[in-house]
Amino acid sequence: MRSFYSLRRLTLLTLKVLTGLFLLMLTLPIEAQPLGTTDNHIKVDQFGYRPLAQKIAIISHPLTGYNNNQPFPSPSPNYEVRRWGDNTVVFSGAIAAWNGGATHGQSGDKVWWFDFTSVVESGAFYIYDPVNQKRSYRFEINHKVYDEMLKQVVRTYYYQRCGQGKNTPFAESPWTDATCHQHAQQDTDCRLVSNPVPATSKNLSGGWHDAGDYNKYTNFTFSTLTDLLLAYAENPSAWTDDFGLPESGNGKPDLLDEVKYELDWLRRMQNANGSVLSKVSVTDFSASTPPSNDLGYRRYGAESTSSTLTGAALFALAALQYQTVPGWSAYADTLEIAAIAAWDWAVANPSVIFSNAGFSSANPEVGSYDRTARKICAAAYLFALTGNSAYKTFFDNNYTEMHMMQWSYVYPFEDPYHDGLLYYGQIPGATTSVKNAIRNTYTASVQTNNADNLPAFLNQTDAYRAYLSDQNTTWGSNQFRSTQANIFYRMNVYGLNTANATNYARAGESVVHWMHGTNPTAYCFLSNMAAHGAEFSVPEFYHSWFADGSVFDQNPAPGFLPGGVNPSYAPDPACGCTITPPQNQPVQKSYKAFNTGWPQNSWEVSENAIYSQAAYLRALSKNIVAGPYNCFPNLTLNNLELASGLFKSQGDLVAGSCNVPGGKMVVLESDTGILLNANFEVQAGAVMEAVISGCN
Repeated sequence: MRSFYSLRRLTLLTLKVLTGLFLLMLTLPIEAQPLGTTDNHIKVDQFGYRPLAQKIAIISHPLTGYNNNQPFPSPSPNYEVRRWGDNTVVFSGAIAAWNGGATHGQSGDKVWWFDFTSVVESGAFYIYDPVNQKRSYRFEINHKVYDEMLKQVVRTYYYQRCGQGKNTPFAESPWTDATCHQHAQQDTDCRLVSNPVPATSKNLSGGWHDAGDYNKYTNFTFSTLTDLLLAYAENPSAWTDDFGLPESGNGKPDLLDEVKYELDWLRRMQNANGSVLSKVSVTDFSASTPPSNDLGYRRYGAESTSSTLTGAALFALAALQYQTVPGWSAYADTLEIAAIAAWDWAVANPSVIFSNAGFSSANPEVGSYDRTARKICAAAYLFALTGNSAYKTFFDNNYTEMHMMQWSYVYPFEDPYHDGLLYYGQIPGATTSVKNAIRNTYTASVQTNNADNLPAFLNQTDAYRAYLSDQNTTWGSNQFRSTQANIFYRMNVYGLNTANATNYARAGESVVHWMHGTNPTAYCFLSNMAAHGAEFSVPEFYHSWFADGSVFDQNPAPGFLPGGVNPSYAPDPACGCTITPPQNQPVQKSYKAFNTGWPQNSWEVSENAIYSQAAYLRALSKNIVAGPYNCFPNLTLNNLELASGLFKSQGDLVAGSCNVPGGKMVVLESDTGILLNANFEVQAGAVMEAVISGCN
């Protein structure tokens, strides 16, 4: 259990004189047991909340679904926030019935909200129902509430690394393993699936296992690396050098260290002529646990136009980020060369389609629209990287081919294409009319024209405050719900519709809270996080390493995001069974934490994936506010451009001649007073909070 006692809260027990020496004996105060019993009808973000965030606990009375035999019909009219450790009431207030007491269709629950946003005190707390004597899980309020768990979520990519041993201290016990997929005819001797002879052998080692299997796909990295690279670009200070990776301590952001492991594999997938191979996979569905025991021959799929355009876009976007980090300029140059070579090959070979013949695993090929969309994104990133007007001309002539422009519609399934469009608008020299058309179209759809976006949040469409429409709740829904958060956050990143900046931030945060426990299942949708702050997290998920019946069953590595609720789930007909849940449930209850294979096919509900993890990480990172967290006696900020961060003072805090750029979030705190002079500027799209709350 974590302890938050400071020295000033230590209790002096006794002072004795022993043989001329003073012995000061200090003890921690005895921690009082929390009142009542834990009941997950009272749902909170199990990690907690930032002090100035909106904080709403959700109370549920299930009427339909797997838990309707566990009613909670009469919550207390007033709920309490109590401090963990001494049970002091720090806030009490009325609960409010959602939608006048109606039953929520997507969950089958009657729901109440308990708003405790006004609690800004740092510490550990729980929500308490004084009539029923029930309490929520423990949670924290502090500015760094997500910092430690963020590291665990990033570290899942380390566990997904192919071709590298998982050794202590970087891998925690028992999730250690020897080097995988370097046995006979595996990744260091990988052969073309259509002609697996020594002459076709390539070293295609490295990269990440795509999901719960051990395969690797070029095209499936498109949204993954777009999200991770832009998560870095949008909040660089969130990504420190202490995530417990083998590269930690090298003076470079650990997120980019981890991304580099995948990029280096993509570079191995690139042929000398610039084309990029499609996949590395076993030819059947075989896999063993742990990964080092997996001995099946692995083959590669030939190059295609789409995989090469994926490479062009990602190499260029990556070069833009790595060139900003001291010590990586040469690597950025290498990526730029790779991006240009891929673009040139794709332009010369616009219709090379990958057939997937010889493989039973997923076909990563995409259709003609997606090839065009990826080419448009590649053009945007290459123009930003090189300044070459040829890329700008292609973009200007083709951006209207994107569905967002044709349909005036922003939705989760094409989110990396939204990134490419909006990224173009921030490039110096971008055509103004094109930039404005993109920004206006995106804004209109998110703000008003699509009821699934901001209107759903403002109209309180979802009792659980993280609306995803029924039609968008599919296999892999946790990715698309996370993407919905990123749709909101992007409004503030680009300074769009600034009058609603707080609403967009809160809408994004609500999705993060949903992932952490304010959902109908009450799960924190991350694996095995009890030791990292979430008492009720996912105990198992589909993964070949953490397989059903293995020693890792019910004890997977922490921090993995499973696929999510899936109302279309059905076991294979050979099963001859109905599995409830996830079958026959309201949409947001169509989940089960299980990891069985065929014919139950749990992967349709619980399998992890690198792209789902990336979408969630990007949303989560918007809630990371960098220090300094130390409190200054008095603090003056002057002649500065303020990056996202927290600035605290025990006395007066004075800020002048400072600029807060768009997309940044700055928090100013003082015990006594905050003075912003006439030269303090907050640009459109920035979020600035100033609070007189002291240094807690």
